[in-house]
Amino acid sequence: MPGTVTKRRARTRQRLLDAALDVFAEVGFGRSTVEQVCERAGFTRGAFYSNFSSLDELFLALWEERSARMLGDVRSALADLDPADPESAVRAAIAATPVDDAWYRITAEFTVHALRNPGLRRVMAAREQAIRDTILPVFVTALRRLGRRVTDERALGDALVAVHDGTTVQVLLQPDDASVRARREALFMNVLDAYSTPMESA
Repeated sequence: MPGTVTKRRARTRQRLLDAALDVFAEVGFGRSTVEQVCERAGFTRGAFYSNFSSLDELFLALWEERSARMLGDVRSALADLDPADPESAVRAAIAATPVDDAWYRITAEFTVHALRNPGLRRVMAAREQAIRDTILPVFVTALRRLGRRVTDERALGDALVAVHDGTTVQVLLQPDDASVRARREALFMNVLDAYSTPMESA
């Protein structure tokens, strides 16, 4: 029953990912163990190692899953872009990349871990670039619909990531300050405007 086995394996893998997210958030990635993840998921070490070779690989799979969901949400938000009200689409796109306290703490700790491991650092850099390469055309297309041409796509991608990462920390440090979130939205708008120019009329 190949289909049944595949579905069962997928469910096992998902339960391990969900359990890992909880464990990483509670005790920190550096203090988490395979045994803790297995206990939370209700599986044995054998089930873990039949799906992942290490906690590093599990985290990268978790990151890929969340990134794919975020990219889909951003794409959907910008698909309904109204040229007469571009700010609303940007707000929707920002809302699709929520500021998540637990996830930020997990990724920040894993990034420090990766910086100490050259091989893992290269893997993370490559995956970051893949995400950037996937999301950037969505923004380029959205800006084109607004009659604007991106002058330097790579620079725009770098700027969007920098704004997202930097303002995430600010929002987390001042979660009850609405003005911080408002400035976050304004900064995204400024970046999109700074790295694009009006297209010449035919």
